[in-house]
Amino acid sequence: MSPSERAAEFPCFGSTCGLRVGCADERVGIAAIAATRATLAHWHARFSRFIPDSELSRLNADPREEVPVSPLMARLINAIRDAGELTGGLVDGTLLEEIERSGYSEDLAERTPLARTLATAPARGPARPNPAARWRLLALDERRAVLRRPPGVRIDSGGLAKGLFADLIAWTLRAHERFVVDCAGDLAFGGTGRVLRPVQVESPFDSKTVHTLHLRAGGVATSGIGRRSWIGSDGGPRHHLLDPATGTPAFARTSASSALGATAVT
Repeated sequence: MSPSERAAEFPCFGSTCGLRVGCADERVGIAAIAATRATLAHWHARFSRFIPDSELSRLNADPREEVPVSPLMARLINAIRDAGELTGGLVDGTLLEEIERSGYSEDLAERTPLARTLATAPARGPARPNPAARWRLLALDERRAVLRRPPGVRIDSGGLAKGLFADLIAWTLRAHERFVVDCAGDLAFGGTGRVLRPVQVESPFDSKTVHTLHLRAGGVATSGIGRRSWIGSDGGPRHHLLDPATGTPAFARTSASSALGATAVT
């Protein structure tokens, strides 16, 4: 870390978030970190499904077919729609009922070691989209700031929200020489200096680095089954990445995947 670069880590989104800001004026960097921390804490309170009166929880519980939404919620809904389109339904932000049914209905206090999860996992196979494609039922009237969807279709913020939030913070920091935004593992980075940064990819089994990327700007995100795994009530392995077709944890041929894109949400 450069002497002129300020950094901080703090708990948020049930994990750890962080920020690095490099600029000539140290006070500006300190102020940027404080503002980012406050913003992410505010967004966590609004978009956590574990907080009963959060904006997300109120939306999901609303019995009306048409529900007013905030501009930021509208952006998340658009991200869910875009993700569904871009992945053919493999990234589905409407599987909240299924993730709760799998046992992830509250913050996980403990996790099961990945080796144990894999030892009892079912046969490996690719995930497939859900034919119902509930994400297609999310119709956003941006002029009226209203979401129209069948009552009972609920959305899960998940990784899409974290990527979106990282991108929004990155936009506010774009004039700085360099910056990194880490929203619980979803990274957005860049800056006017186009600094080449090492990005270390950890093994899902331990904290060892399995690969180091060298990038100047963009987004990186890793999805894996190592940090949010548990044993279900039936004694079977569970984790938070679902096969949309079955609504149950997906056990593919990889335990973690890292993706690079122009933005964190992408």
